[in-house]
Amino acid sequence: MLSHPENKYRSYPPLSLPDRSWPERQITCAPRWLSTDLRDGNQALAEPMDGKRKRLFWDLLLKCGFKEIEVAFPSASQTDFNFVRQLIEEKAIPDDVTLQVLTQAREDLILRTFESLRGAKRATLHLYNATAPLFRRLVFGMEKQEVVALAVKATALIRQQCELHPQTFWQYEYSPETFCFTEPAFALEICEAVADVWEPCAARPMIVNLPATVEVSTPNVYADQIEYFCRHFTRRNEVCISVHPHNDRGTGVACAELAIMAGADRVEGCLFGNGERTGNVCLVTLAMNMYSQGISPGLAFHDMPKVVEVVESCNQLPVHPRHPWAGSLAYTAFSGSHQDAIKKGFDARKAGDRWEMPYLPVDPQDIGCSYEAVIRVNSQSGKSGSAWLIEQNHGLTLPRALQQDFSQHVQQETDSHGREMTLNALWQLFRTRYGLVPQPPLALLDYKSESQQNGQIKLEATLAVRGETRKIAGYGNGLLSAAASGLARLLGQPPVIKDYHEHTLGERSDSRSVAYIRCQSADGVTRWGVGIDSDVSRASLQALLNAARQED
Repeated sequence: MLSHPENKYRSYPPLSLPDRSWPERQITCAPRWLSTDLRDGNQALAEPMDGKRKRLFWDLLLKCGFKEIEVAFPSASQTDFNFVRQLIEEKAIPDDVTLQVLTQAREDLILRTFESLRGAKRATLHLYNATAPLFRRLVFGMEKQEVVALAVKATALIRQQCELHPQTFWQYEYSPETFCFTEPAFALEICEAVADVWEPCAARPMIVNLPATVEVSTPNVYADQIEYFCRHFTRRNEVCISVHPHNDRGTGVACAELAIMAGADRVEGCLFGNGERTGNVCLVTLAMNMYSQGISPGLAFHDMPKVVEVVESCNQLPVHPRHPWAGSLAYTAFSGSHQDAIKKGFDARKAGDRWEMPYLPVDPQDIGCSYEAVIRVNSQSGKSGSAWLIEQNHGLTLPRALQQDFSQHVQQETDSHGREMTLNALWQLFRTRYGLVPQPPLALLDYKSESQQNGQIKLEATLAVRGETRKIAGYGNGLLSAAASGLARLLGQPPVIKDYHEHTLGERSDSRSVAYIRCQSADGVTRWGVGIDSDVSRASLQALLNAARQED
């Protein structure tokens, strides 16, 4: 990289619009959406989609609710031409969906494009030509008026062909390609000239598409350009203003959102932002951004994992694990402090409450994602993450002190191998650590208790101690204190119960109960034990035995 990049590059000059109004506006409804995955997205693939993959993607877009879909550049390849014909001939286009195709401003290409659309019920013919000074000078060697004449002549031919085929409801879209670095006055001039030829009205709808073909400035500059155009275009109320932001600076989503605030009615883009170079604007991100603000986007992503699966299969490109809203790690917290905040949020939430959850701007379940992915455990995790997973998947609400104890063992385990701990491994560690195994060191086989005249409880129990059957008996103020007394002869001294909790594992009368007990030995070491049984007394006694073990 250069020490003085200013000697090679220059910043794009902003548009002077001191009375801009878009910063005070708020997005309150969804725009019209156009997916160009099958055209712009497809041309950006190292291996463009074949007919089978295109059809799979088409079906996905319909399921997601797209009503305008740009499917091909039919004059550019036989594959694209054939796909348009296939959709029409197989009657695969719903009556409320408009097919869109792209063409350059050449007579032979325009006629070939109309041939591909023969028999379509609704179609948008999209014409583009580059208008920026760099392209006029370097790529085409044309003056402004030559560029205008090219667009006007092509538009006249398109209108003529539309009138020759009245069985199709036609919509016309014109794009001054490279709009974002075209002189604002010239962009207006060429669009006015094209609109004068087309004469937009209800019977002849028109879209003026203002693309950020290559991002050259900050999103606020693009918003100024859109607002300037909307203010000055004489047929503004007769046309739909569309935007087609690319993502060269990584601000495609911001450009689209600010453009909507500046007056745009429609957004063109791709699912997950596929497209040339760094891609087009991501329509999933845009739609979900609106959804998170309580605005219905008019697109259905209730099964986001399936959407990701189909797009990855068709594009043969992975969706990044941390892609907004849709990545496999988009809702995942490894950090202990994040996990603690999320756990507290779930604990506080009541049915019917508005969604207010730390670190989770939407409910993952709304888009088909499970809560299992929200908290995952590695060496960065704290007590809340492990406890939340145990509670969500096994119903155990761990006391805070037990959460702390278990997190230390989880930390030791994850530090030892440096990897994420699976849910199954976490549960196995918990069971092993706190006695929820088929043959714990001290296992309760049977017991009976009876009240004494002095108010105490007498307990007699049969235990399995490392494969041997042993009997104990003891007295105490309650069942657990009697059991602790009975363990004195077996262990050398009675275990001291320091903490006790219990709860049911369901709301039915026959639900099992879980008991948590912390005991302290003579040398000051404390250990936790957990017991689960349909009999709460048996659960408590087994928890005590698990906590009273003398080895780890």
